[in-house]
Amino acid sequence: MAPSLIDHLVEHRGIESHYTDAWGKPATIDPSTKKKLLGVMGYGVDDLDKLQIQVEEEAKKVWQTPLNPVQVLRQNEALQLALRLPIELVNDDYCCLITTEAGESLSHKLIPTDGQLINVADVDGLEFQEYLVDLPMSLPLGYHQLVLQIDDDELAAMRLIIAPQSCYKPPTLLDGNKVWGLSVQLYCLRSTTNWGVGDFSDLAFLLEKVAKQGAHFIGLNPIHALYPANPDACSPYGPSSRRWLNFIYIDVTNLDGYETEITQQIVTAPEFQQRLEAARQAELVDYTAVTRLKLQALSSVFDYQNTQYLNKNTKHNKAFKAFIEEGGESLQTLAVYDALQESLAMQGKPAWGWPVFPQELSDFHKPAVATFTKKNAKRVKFFLWLQWQAALQLAGVNEVAVANKMCIGLYRDLAVGVSEGSAEIWGNKDLYCTNASVGAPPDILGPLGQNWGLPPMDPEKLYAQQYQPIIDLFRANMRATGALRIDHVMALLRLWWVVKGDSAKQGGYVYYPVDDLLAILALESHKNQSLVIGEDLGTVPDEIREKLADNGVYSYRVFFFEQAKDGGFFSPSHYPTQSMSTLTTHDMPTLSGYWHCDDLELGKVLGLYPTPEILQTLYESRHENKQAILNTLHGHHSVGAEVGHDVNLVAMSKALNFGMQLHMAGGSSELLSLQLEDWLQMDKPVNIPGTFKEYPNWQRKLTRNLQDIFNDPDINKLALELTEARIKAS
Repeated sequence: MAPSLIDHLVEHRGIESHYTDAWGKPATIDPSTKKKLLGVMGYGVDDLDKLQIQVEEEAKKVWQTPLNPVQVLRQNEALQLALRLPIELVNDDYCCLITTEAGESLSHKLIPTDGQLINVADVDGLEFQEYLVDLPMSLPLGYHQLVLQIDDDELAAMRLIIAPQSCYKPPTLLDGNKVWGLSVQLYCLRSTTNWGVGDFSDLAFLLEKVAKQGAHFIGLNPIHALYPANPDACSPYGPSSRRWLNFIYIDVTNLDGYETEITQQIVTAPEFQQRLEAARQAELVDYTAVTRLKLQALSSVFDYQNTQYLNKNTKHNKAFKAFIEEGGESLQTLAVYDALQESLAMQGKPAWGWPVFPQELSDFHKPAVATFTKKNAKRVKFFLWLQWQAALQLAGVNEVAVANKMCIGLYRDLAVGVSEGSAEIWGNKDLYCTNASVGAPPDILGPLGQNWGLPPMDPEKLYAQQYQPIIDLFRANMRATGALRIDHVMALLRLWWVVKGDSAKQGGYVYYPVDDLLAILALESHKNQSLVIGEDLGTVPDEIREKLADNGVYSYRVFFFEQAKDGGFFSPSHYPTQSMSTLTTHDMPTLSGYWHCDDLELGKVLGLYPTPEILQTLYESRHENKQAILNTLHGHHSVGAEVGHDVNLVAMSKALNFGMQLHMAGGSSELLSLQLEDWLQMDKPVNIPGTFKEYPNWQRKLTRNLQDIFNDPDINKLALELTEARIKAS
């Protein structure tokens, strides 16, 4: 009895028992892991009698709820309603009243027994029946509300989501054109004007420059909100909120109020200028210094705007209030969290995240938080204002792309989750399983497996919340952009959950409602006219690649991973058309680093390889791969005679570097993304997976100022040749 109950729950909650690992070998999830995963989902697995009662109560709750919370359909798919009622009510007359997203009202009368009986259950001695009922109506694309009425009284309600068959695709790509762009870590940008970290003005400058050379997009790292009061928590993939922006990218000098006398007194003071120059000259981004500089200046600018505009009946104030209203509870949560974390840190109290906040402040919805918000209304308003200014500047960057007729413009990156102490979890704890983290099983990039410290969403709770959190995420990250890259897109199908305290190798896969999530992604893609790219690297089942392709999601093709069984590298002309190809990613070495095996040497120093034998195998494999790369480059005439044929005699050079980039430009992928670091022939990586404080991840700056890069004739020549190669391949 007991094992069968556990097994039933494992299957019911989508916990995988078997999977294929990164090397193509079958792997099995340990039964103890599956049991622990049920535990972090809230099941009392250590008391089987109580577990039985818990499961029965869950089932009873479902039967006593007439409608599911949400139903997702594709356009033109038959609309059928699952309806659960006590047996004495199944012959009554009901009315389904549907209000479309546009406000149109539709109705349909039904008797449940006219439908198909699909299930029966006994609930506390009362028979319940479930019917599948046809609703003979066609609904437009969008989010609609269905209310079930009996005698004009509301009995139940649900959301209906009608989605297109696939994601949006820009007309330029529909016409068969192939385009290229740059992938950029925004914080890494150096310029003569920024404050030690790349900003939205730098981004606008870069966008305009590459657009004039024929590029059609700039791909960004996640620019999600991080932690103003904890600036060293700088990973863009461990944010506080994925719906909002990192204020650090605001160009303070471009704000109304920066030129006021009081602000100028602050920023021109010798001590401020000394700190500013140090932040600019630092080889690594000094997040603490930059954050303090910007907050000091931004607070002054806010005081000016608050007095001048935001306490009066002005156009600015109306726009600000509209922004706050649209942001709703999510925006308010972040602003209060940032103000609270700042307050606790200033008092010297533990403040890295809500798990160490005082108990009465550990949840956004607690009374003490409301009291804090009221007492600190101006500071909360400041953090709301920061988000408004960041959104305005990002929209301004997007206007540069539109003005330059880029078919995509900006593409943003959606991180797979938020960190444990985040505002996003603080405001919606019911959605997250905080005693687990997502990560990855052992693979080529992470031989020990990876634990990313990001609590997963509970798929059941996501469904119960009518998918609103995921809708909000997609929508927010498609705003003011032409494309969205979804990091670790397999999360739409399954995530590797690791129970707190276990190693990454001891995790297991939990499945998500992939068809519903892809349908919502397609709907938001069309609503926002945003192309979608799915990062499908690592351990990826064939089923997700097929689903992504069918749903119009562009796959990811990394040159170094596109290898045949004989060790040769596939020609980029054989990549899927519906893909974005690239040479490297932020989790990989640069071209120079790869060629000189700098990543392997760093991994050795950092202890990333379990045994010397594994490292030696990697060195040998790298040597063979480099020879195969030279073979394919020469075979396709992508490099000239100045690049030798024998790997033992060929070092990385500008000719080899640029030749590899042009080799990719002739490929069949509709999108080609290249790293700005490789244009500059840099050798150090921006991130080493599997490390935390051992390496300065997310801090390494570019080696040259933006203004200097585009004065380099070799780089300008490369850009024009990339454009020509893409046109030729179209």
